[in-house]
Amino acid sequence: MKKNILMGLALISALAFTSCGSTESSYKKAYEKAKAQETAAQTTQQPVAVTPVQTVTPVTTPQNTANDRQERLNVMNGGVLKAFNVVCGSFGKIENANNLRNTLVAKGYSAQIAQNPETGMYRVIASSFDDRNAAVQSRDALRATYPDAWLLYRTY
Repeated sequence: MKKNILMGLALISALAFTSCGSTESSYKKAYEKAKAQETAAQTTQQPVAVTPVQTVTPVTTPQNTANDRQERLNVMNGGVLKAFNVVCGSFGKIENANNLRNTLVAKGYSAQIAQNPETGMYRVIASSFDDRNAAVQSRDALRATYPDAWLLYRTY
């Protein structure tokens, strides 16, 4: 009896393993179908004309503050701010602003901290100028170390 059951299980498993095998013709049919879809997609695609985008930079005069950020500031450490200021960092906590200010002072900048009373943000100002062109040159030089440096026009 055990012998018959064992033979039956062997026969069933042999049939199961041989019936699951894929044939080469199945792979060939799938390959040909995919190839036909690919060629059909290539023939229906139209070339797309690409026109280059031209960027226009605004023309500014030396004292044009239209493109500069403008804020009212209160100086925190007793220094004097001029009209155009180069900001290297903006923080919600005074401790973080002091850390950046100390780093800038160690590098030779006359850095100051000013607070925007409307937002409560502390601005770390690396340099301050009366002339916008000088401020732009200073900002561009600072961007090598501080890529997010920006120009701030102080309103009173």
